[in-house]
Amino acid sequence: MDTELARTFLAVAATGNFVAAAQRLFVTQSTVSARIHSLETTLGARLFQRGRNGAELTPAGKRFLRHAKHLVRTVEQARHDVGLPQGFSDVLTLSGRIALWEGFLPHWVDWMRKTAPEVSLRMEIGFEADIMQGLIEGSVDIGVMYTPTHRAGLVVEALFDETLVLVASEKNRAWPDPGYIHIDWGPEFHARFSEHFAEAPPPALVANIGWLGVQQLLTYDGSGYFPLRLVAPHLEAQRLWRVAGAPSIALPAWMVYPREHDATVAQGLAGLRELAAAAGYSD
Repeated sequence: MDTELARTFLAVAATGNFVAAAQRLFVTQSTVSARIHSLETTLGARLFQRGRNGAELTPAGKRFLRHAKHLVRTVEQARHDVGLPQGFSDVLTLSGRIALWEGFLPHWVDWMRKTAPEVSLRMEIGFEADIMQGLIEGSVDIGVMYTPTHRAGLVVEALFDETLVLVASEKNRAWPDPGYIHIDWGPEFHARFSEHFAEAPPPALVANIGWLGVQQLLTYDGSGYFPLRLVAPHLEAQRLWRVAGAPSIALPAWMVYPREHDATVAQGLAGLRELAAAAGYSD
């Protein structure tokens, strides 16, 4: 079977509709439809139920999902194994949000190098949609993110709670602040922020990566919500200041992985659990 058909099937399953799958795959919607039709003809079964709400997996589609992931995973694993450096027996790919690569995931890399030196590590930065797609396709073994979506065959497990605090470039900076930078930490953060600051005007500055916001505050004036573990050194050095009276906001970090996984993935998950338990991030 053409793995391109399986990848297209997985893209539709992940996004829930043909239009979004086409955008993700950089092809036309008609191409996606043609591929799915070809796949359904080959398998002799209808894989999606099309409706006004998108495309939902049929019972046959749900059964094929495991096989499609295995097919793509096998091809990806073959690609990794062929290029595996001499002296290594396996490869593990972890993709995570950039904020989680700051101060947390590098410790996991060090943990893996010490406990599993025979495993080659592939480290990636991604946003939730791309990480989830990689997990569904099998090109990513473990995803670490803030706002995962639940998909068949994947486990979503709580890792730790970030504590987001409102910090400013100067002490006693007034709030509301026209220089406030709103970081897209996901829908849960948006909801909590709106509860606490219902009267705040729409932000003039928005960023999708916390690192960008921190650099802006360190270079120019402003304020923003960031994980306490990331800004703690700047607070201690008095380069940044907490805004008095501003509430902290909890932001859970999650790890997502295939329900069916091998010993190498299990070892990687064990390391994440161990480090998360020892981190003790708190306000």
